[in-house]
Amino acid sequence: MKNLIGIDQEKAKELSVKLNNLLANYQMFYQNLRGLHWNIKGREFFELHLKFEELYNDAVIKVDEIAERILTLEGEPLHTFSDYLKVSELKEAKGITNGTEGVEIVVKNFSLLILKEREILSLAGDAEDEGTVSLMSDYISETEKTLWMLNSYLRYLAGDAEDEGTVSLMSDYISETEKTLWMLNSYLR
Repeated sequence: MKNLIGIDQEKAKELSVKLNNLLANYQMFYQNLRGLHWNIKGREFFELHLKFEELYNDAVIKVDEIAERILTLEGEPLHTFSDYLKVSELKEAKGITNGTEGVEIVVKNFSLLILKEREILSLAGDAEDEGTVSLMSDYISETEKTLWMLNSYLRYLAGDAEDEGTVSLMSDYISETEKTLWMLNSYLR
């Protein structure tokens, strides 16, 4: 039997379960990003403070999109932190102040999320669920690019400047940060 949007009900239920798992992991990811944004210290503070904010703003949008997709499939999205804690495979990143460690945590978190997105993509394809296929495909493309950039940034921090593309991208980002610092410093004088 098919649901309202023409997808087999059993396949839609299975997709809803997998999407709820992704939702729980994104909620934990979001919370980790907030903590990193608030608590990061050190020489990368300005650039990472902004980057973590950009990432958590994106994560909160994805949380909403995933929950709405579950509803579209006639499922019920998880919506309590106790459920998220039970279901999420991502763990809390508590008390992290070091920038490199924070980026490494984000990379690890993204690596798990992309595995889950690929699993859902495959399942959605088998169910002929174009809406979920499209959503996961978009997420995977974004996550792949973000992982590439974050890994390149980690290499840059470690002194491996051979990755010229990332150095160029990061220098634009850093020059904006430097400009902000200059303005703040000028204000203090």
